[in-house]
Amino acid sequence: MGDIEVVKDISVVPEVHFLEQVLERIAQGELRVPKFQRPFLWRPEQMLQLFDSMERGYPMGSLLIWETTMPLESLDTIGGRGIPPAPEGAKVAYVLDGHQRLSTLFGVLHRSADGPRSARQEDWMWWVYRPLVRSEHDGVRYRHQKSGEPVPSHFLPMRSVLGTLDFLEYARTLSVSHSREEADRLTKESERIAKRVKNYKVSVVRMEGGTLQQAIEVFSRINSSGQKMRPDQMVSALTYGTIGSETLSDKMEEIKGRIAASGFGEIPIMTIFQTVLALSGEEDVYGDTSWETMARKVQGQLTTAVEDTDLILQQVVEFLREEVRVPLARLVPYNIQIMLLAVFFHFSDKIEAEQRVKLRHWFWTTSLAGTFAGSTTTQVRKFITEMKAFARGKGGLSYSAERARSFPERFDLRSARVRAYLLWDLQTFPDRKNLDGGTANVLEQLATAHSETYRHVITQSGVPGASSPANRIVMTTPPGVSIRQALIRLAEDGRTDILDSHGVSLASIEHLKADEFTGFILARQHELAARERQFIESLGIKSADKEVGETDIDTE
Repeated sequence: MGDIEVVKDISVVPEVHFLEQVLERIAQGELRVPKFQRPFLWRPEQMLQLFDSMERGYPMGSLLIWETTMPLESLDTIGGRGIPPAPEGAKVAYVLDGHQRLSTLFGVLHRSADGPRSARQEDWMWWVYRPLVRSEHDGVRYRHQKSGEPVPSHFLPMRSVLGTLDFLEYARTLSVSHSREEADRLTKESERIAKRVKNYKVSVVRMEGGTLQQAIEVFSRINSSGQKMRPDQMVSALTYGTIGSETLSDKMEEIKGRIAASGFGEIPIMTIFQTVLALSGEEDVYGDTSWETMARKVQGQLTTAVEDTDLILQQVVEFLREEVRVPLARLVPYNIQIMLLAVFFHFSDKIEAEQRVKLRHWFWTTSLAGTFAGSTTTQVRKFITEMKAFARGKGGLSYSAERARSFPERFDLRSARVRAYLLWDLQTFPDRKNLDGGTANVLEQLATAHSETYRHVITQSGVPGASSPANRIVMTTPPGVSIRQALIRLAEDGRTDILDSHGVSLASIEHLKADEFTGFILARQHELAARERQFIESLGIKSADKEVGETDIDTE
């Protein structure tokens, strides 16, 4: 008979420890955070709330740890503090639930006196103080000191409450900067707070035995402190160790960074994750999939799928930029389009010129018609199957709706129809000019801002139609000069070249001169909608029955 692997069942032991003891185990390298954990995500105000809850005696929730002799890749810093390696040959505990809380407590309470201080959040967030003067509280017992100004002497640095020498040094500063009576009062208050922290008891659930896979599955099912795991993080945890020392999340972040560095901007991690799954052969990449089951199915294909995704997404970006003329990721109407294009390029042996033309038509039709709005798991599976067949030359591409939606009545970048309009707008007016005749760098502005790039012409509230894209212009004006004033001045000076570069007619500006604000918007809206309709019909796409329609908020 062959060897049979004997796996010890997981045993669970509930315990209660003083907080000081738990943090000391971290400092000794005996309690660690595995690399498959999510990064530190808490906001500074959440950190302050934790200390406030502790002082009030509120429970902060149980910590879940897994004790094992199995070596496991873990973080070498917690809460911005370096920790020593795990003791060789000793049983080590790994945090499965409580990373955010422990990082906050360790990073603040074990902060070294010479720790970095700066105006950057990654530095000042770890310096937490407790004002000892009651009038300083203003409902908030704890605070950060963000500025470079000296910290008031009556602000107790929380890093000093666990160290006897540090606490004595702080008490001496009180005796120097305050009267004896006031110093005694403040010292007693600081002693009370330090005692609260030292005596704070933590509920610890200790797991022993079991396999790494079992421990990760426990971890993956936890929703702790409101930081719910995304599907990509869950599968990353469940497939830990299958693609080397880096996790799936690490690999996807690298891909995301590479694409962003190319100037295309950031593709959402969930889109990259769905692409990895699709290229590994899966079609259930959307919705309420059982991610534990999914992880087991794709585990053997992940290394290849991640490498393929890295290469294929570069092809997708090139196609979008060069052939569809989509300059930025944030203007892609539906992120599912990126994943489906990746499926095409991955499963195509040889890409024909005719296929590229059809893909371009597919992109514009699905963008304008709202094909992917509210897609279900079943629909996405069908889209993937269809795209695979098309890539292999064994089928065509069908659309759920072939008629374009109307010109959007509102400018809202959460709408796929508005993003499609902007793509047309950028192609139609590529060389917009400012008042001085210089070219406006629209893409550079869009890369850092959204709606702020397209400025309102009519800014008065309550004007009908003011939210229309027709009331937006990309133009820089001098201080004190509004877009409306600039347009009128250009018309009076006969600078039709600048007006034409923005698609603004002299006829529409006559409404501005007469303070007929709604008239201007409607006139320009009619002109833009007519020009966009010509483009839509030139692609062989049916235009909408109505000129203007409701703007659906339907991007992922």
